[in-house]
Amino acid sequence: MSSPRILLLARADGSRVATSFNKAALSAPDPFGDSRQLAWMGDDGVSAGLVSFSGEAVIEDFPHSETLVVHAGHVVLSAAEQTLELDVGASAVIGFGTRLTVQASAGSEWAFCAVDQADAPVCPGLTLLDPHTLLNPSAAPEPQILIGPTPQCRAFNLFDDAVTELRVGIWDSTPYARHGRPHKLHELMHLLEGRVTLQGNEGGEVTVNTGDTVFVAKGAPCAWTSTVYVRKVYAVK
Repeated sequence: MSSPRILLLARADGSRVATSFNKAALSAPDPFGDSRQLAWMGDDGVSAGLVSFSGEAVIEDFPHSETLVVHAGHVVLSAAEQTLELDVGASAVIGFGTRLTVQASAGSEWAFCAVDQADAPVCPGLTLLDPHTLLNPSAAPEPQILIGPTPQCRAFNLFDDAVTELRVGIWDSTPYARHGRPHKLHELMHLLEGRVTLQGNEGGEVTVNTGDTVFVAKGAPCAWTSTVYVRKVYAVK
């Protein structure tokens, strides 16, 4: 759509964001095509934005993989013997090829990151992104870009598709700062706890607070400064 950048998708308090959205479907079979607002759509099948949907939809074959974070209303996802009831702040992954029923209360809205690749195998099912997931130690940022002490980081992938290389899970870290560099992957972040300031290459800053959702496109210049503990949902590709 344009050069890679940092895009704030939704605030926890529902206040307006500066990000520009375009109403468009991801594909012809997109079940939420009439309700989808795109902030980013790359030529690699990765997109991000918002969906405003109320009512019920029955989808025989979900046409892509979608990570969603509910920002308004109440959303119920049902597939096979799984039912996920998602209130504000809850998140989940819908796998490509899922036979799905969606029920959303009036005024429901979710932030999303979708992966739509023609060669992807089906991976039907629903994955709840439990904020209390037990985490394992994970790599800290490279020493050459750190400003100050090395943080202690932990993570756990709850959804991992080896073919599309979409990984979704929970991550946390002690406070740290690092210099800007091109973001290595597309990443949707939803802050479960804490606060972080992300800075682009021209000095533009985006402060992400608890309950906010942001998307950082692959290649976007991005520096990180957090002065408190941060815990987040991530979807990376």
